[in-house]
Order: sequence, then structure tokens, then C-alpha cells
Amino acid sequence: MSNQVDIKTNLARVQDRIAAAARRAGRTRDEVTLVAVTKTHPAQVVEAAYQAGLRDLGENRVEEASVKIPAFQELTSGSAHLRWHMIGHLQRRKARLAVTLFDVLHSVDSLRLAQRVNRMTEESDRLIPVLLEVNVSGEASKYGFDLSPAAGQEARARFIADVEQILALPYLRLCGLMTMAPIVADPEQARPVFIALRTLRDDLSKRFPEADWSQLSMGMTDDFEVAIEEGATMVRIGRAIFGSRRTC
Repeated sequence: MSNQVDIKTNLARVQDRIAAAARRAGRTRDEVTLVAVTKTHPAQVVEAAYQAGLRDLGENRVEEASVKIPAFQELTSGSAHLRWHMIGHLQRRKARLAVTLFDVLHSVDSLRLAQRVNRMTEESDRLIPVLLEVNVSGEASKYGFDLSPAAGQEARARFIADVEQILALPYLRLCGLMTMAPIVADPEQARPVFIALRTLRDDLSKRFPEADWSQLSMGMTDDFEVAIEEGATMVRIGRAIFGSRRTC
């Protein structure tokens, strides 16, 4: 099991790398939120992460989070506050549970899902921050609104129409975009994906200036420095902090 000393040491290295990448881009460290991905790690590791100073944690699966989050709260007697981020694919049928567990949803990848989340959030009498997941690389294995070059202008027009409807949903607070870059040997190969997401965000902020487009969730353990150089405001890092994922 990971221990607090390992997490502290690894976290310090990651924080230094985030700060260095931000400086290279003429940005400050405070402009980047580190979302530590605890997928497959038990509640005891989450507690160690909390003790190391982490306050933003990401989970990929609703089922796993539904066990882990209460277990963590029990370990801390419910006194510790974390911001939980849903960063994995979210199925519509799990939206009700997701809005009770998570503080931020990074992976709203369709109008239908947005509408479902809005209904579930209304039932729980809250407003939930969401990001729209966009597939800008065109990889078939990736979820998200397909805005890859191959999708063409028709897909972009559909996306703009969907965004208009999502912005009208009263219980969602749209605050930016998320993407998953391809797994590549050289992080520089992921740079065009991050540039494409930032460019899309800039275009949307001009088209819909009334909305909050401040967040760009992009970059993971192997490429987060490049993502920060290209404007990431949230990076999702697991392995560099916690080590290899456990087998479920």
C-alpha cells in the first residue's frame, strides 16, 4: 500500500513540476488545480493524500466512489473536506448517484447526459459545476463530443447547438472543457490536442461570453507539463503521486 511518506515525497516532486511548467508559460502555480486521481486506491490512501495536503481528488467510476467516499468520511469522522471530481465516463443511469457523490463533473459528453444531470441535480436541490468532455483527437476509444478534424463542420454546428441548450439548463454551472489526449511516447505529440482544446475554449468564450469558460481540464501523469504550457487549469494526476494503480 502507498504510505503517507511516499505520497508526500511524490507530491512535492509533482508540485515542483507543475510550478516549473507554469513559469515556462508565464503563468503562476495558483492558476493550476491538481486533481489527484485515486482510482483503485483504497480509502486509507485517500486519507494519506488528505494528510499530505491534497484537497481535490478524482475518481473514474461511480461504483468505486460510492464505497470509497463514505469510507474516507468514516476514517475522518466526516470532518475532512475534499472536492471530489468525476473524471471518468458517466453513464446516464448513474447520474442520480453521481450528483450525490461528486462536487464537479468533468465528463459531460452529450446533451442527453447534461439534461439527465440537470434533472437529478434539481431533485437534490443544488447547482453542480460541469465541464464538457470533447474528443478533439478523433480516437475511437475516447468519449466526448466529437470535434476531431474528421468530424467536420456539421459536427461542430451540432455541438454549438447543444452548448446553447446546455447553457439554458438551470441546475448546471458550465465552467469549461475537458479532453483526454492519446497515449504517446513523447508528450510533445499531445501538444496539438491541448492547443485544439484551448482554441475551442477561446472560440466558445467569444460566441457565448455570458458563460464561464475558465476551466481547461487536460493533462495527466505523462503529459501534464505540456498541458499546462498550453493553458490547462486542471491536471489529473494519479500514477506520479500514488504509484501504479491496483488491479480491481
